[in-house]
Amino acid sequence: MNHVTKICLGAALSFVTLVPVAHADEFKLSSNQRISCSRGLSPGKLSTATCKSYAYLFNVKTSEYFRCQMSLALTRDNKEVINVQTDGGCTKKVRIFDTDSSYSFDAAETEPPNTNTFFGPGGYAVWASDNTTRKIRGCIIIASGLGSDVSKCLDMTSE
Repeated sequence: MNHVTKICLGAALSFVTLVPVAHADEFKLSSNQRISCSRGLSPGKLSTATCKSYAYLFNVKTSEYFRCQMSLALTRDNKEVINVQTDGGCTKKVRIFDTDSSYSFDAAETEPPNTNTFFGPGGYAVWASDNTTRKIRGCIIIASGLGSDVSKCLDMTSE
């Protein structure tokens, strides 16, 4: 009986460890990460450099995605680094397609400050395609400057 219990426990354990691996394969990191940096002078001959970077994590099955951003601010004088601060996190966004399938994804973003931005810090564009059929959707999301982003998607036609 002890031998049977060990086999069942081993089978259950192997099944449990396979489930997270299958779910991990559903998320892909966009290959379009960017970084932008700026420098500024502070009183007392201090200088500060601030860098921001973003990336997108995409669920290839559901077309949900996360916009992830991080920043690093470094303050120094002529002799030493005085302060380093980091911040960041991911924000879940809505699905691009209503049904589950196998999708591909890419994104591009304006890097603030940018002379092309009319409202707020700019915006970004995401593109997703269904790998099982000829279906592609493009979305543009811009900051309205009034608290919420404006997002519009368009299905592409190919003739």
